[in-house]
Amino acid sequence: MAISPSSAVGSAPLSQSANIGIQDFLKILTAQLNNQDPLKPVDNQEFVAQIAQFATLEQSRQLNEKIEGLLSVQSSMQSIGLLGKTVDVGQGGGLLTGRVTAIDVSSGAPMLTLTTPANTFLNNINMSQIINIR
Repeated sequence: MAISPSSAVGSAPLSQSANIGIQDFLKILTAQLNNQDPLKPVDNQEFVAQIAQFATLEQSRQLNEKIEGLLSVQSSMQSIGLLGKTVDVGQGGGLLTGRVTAIDVSSGAPMLTLTTPANTFLNNINMSQIINIR
């Protein structure tokens, strides 16, 4: 991983900084040690604080990934309970009613298929579009 001298520490977008792993951190730490001013060495406590902050950041990132997975599973479980139920859906500024006849979870989020009273199908209905469940 090349580090350009003109890049600021806080200038990386969140998506890039969230992907920094322990190996990347150790490379940065090693570069910092190799390039420090011998007349002004960095205090050991600063290095320990940096390592502790990185460990906390990594644990938070892992916790966020696990929570996202848990929410995905919970959403899928809730959608299974809707099979056969009649729901009202807000779509295009209007209100549509239909019975949940199928669930597709291949995209990671449950997408419902509704059968309307006129026997037409409404595909790819998101859980957030549901207004009422009967």
